[in-house]
Amino acid sequence: MSDGHGPMPETPSGWSAEQPPPYSAPPASPWTAPGSQQQVPYGGQPHGQPHGQPPYQQAPAGHGPGTPYPPYPGQGPGYGYMPPPPALRPGIIPLHPLRLGDVLDGTIKLIRSNPKSVLGLSAAAALVVSVPVALGQAYVFDSAASIAADPGSVTTGDLYGSLAVQYGGTLISLAVQFVVVTMLTGVLTRILGRAVFGGTVSAGEAWRLVKGRVGALFGVVALMAVIMVVPLIVFVLLMAALATTGEFTLVAVATLLFIVAYFVYYLFFKTRFAFAPAAVVLEGRGPIDAMRRSWQLVTGDFWRVLGILLLTWILVGIVSTVLAFPFSLAGTMFSAMGAGTAATAIVSALFLTIGYTIGSMLTYPFEAGVAGLLYADRRMRAEAFDLVLQTAAIEQQRQGWVHSSADDLWHPSNSARP
Repeated sequence: MSDGHGPMPETPSGWSAEQPPPYSAPPASPWTAPGSQQQVPYGGQPHGQPHGQPPYQQAPAGHGPGTPYPPYPGQGPGYGYMPPPPALRPGIIPLHPLRLGDVLDGTIKLIRSNPKSVLGLSAAAALVVSVPVALGQAYVFDSAASIAADPGSVTTGDLYGSLAVQYGGTLISLAVQFVVVTMLTGVLTRILGRAVFGGTVSAGEAWRLVKGRVGALFGVVALMAVIMVVPLIVFVLLMAALATTGEFTLVAVATLLFIVAYFVYYLFFKTRFAFAPAAVVLEGRGPIDAMRRSWQLVTGDFWRVLGILLLTWILVGIVSTVLAFPFSLAGTMFSAMGAGTAATAIVSALFLTIGYTIGSMLTYPFEAGVAGLLYADRRMRAEAFDLVLQTAAIEQQRQGWVHSSADDLWHPSNSARP
């Protein structure tokens, strides 16, 4: 006879053709031992299970007591589910690799948590940078209104003088911006380094901590200026030589192609060296070493860093334009209505200065904040730096305050992975 696990053998000679069924396990009892598979009686529901609900799930193979059960399809967490603990967030960002929302939210929290230091310093820097541009623009608006009122009295010298004042003011503003914004970036980066742990830094203390790194910051900006300006100088010289041959169509086409190529060139190097100021201030590196460090951190995540920086530039550009527009419009209208008077020029310059200042006082800290938080994010992803930050934050919470020694944690020797 068969044991129930194989085909029935042929019936031996002399045996009846009608044989009893092969041996099999007895039918299961409706009562089962604890932990065994529960039988489903008539109606399709286990014993004790309300009608219309799905049967209880069994723990997956290899899972012992206390293991969370998987959820039912289309329902919430199963029985015994324990949600993960919330991310540690002592300051402006959660201490884990950051998403885009974390970066933008952390930058806003940086400004809100240190308004006197961040906005005060940014407003002072924006005011110093805006004055030369506003004066030049006011003079140009006043001259344009005079020309419109009496076109016959305009001389070539007046036109050249107006252009000289306008572009002269712009060049002076760029020179001032080179100095002021470089120092502001360093101070804001130091404030951000403490704000990650929930601490605050006064403007005076931040400047005291940064002033020894100003030379290295200027070195980074000077090297960046060389990288950006040299292609422009070479192109202008080539186009000037080409223009002497009379090939103006070729000059126009070459100029258009150069604009597109230079835009790509600018974005590439701007992204690659975006973390150099943070490396100078927070890690104590020299200019060349800081730029090399930024290049290494960006490697492996270039497109994400570029996308976030580009989005930031677009956002701050829109916000700055919207905030400055009413004041620029008022300054232009004053110049048009009262051309040729000193009072009108002063009022126009005042409105333009206010508009530029308000727009820039938000632009500077937002750009610096996004770059600084992206720097922290890249270190978390590439060096497991979030483990260092979490350990330090827990210790500081235990002590009840953020010590100035938290600034030393940004040194690369503290990374969890070299």
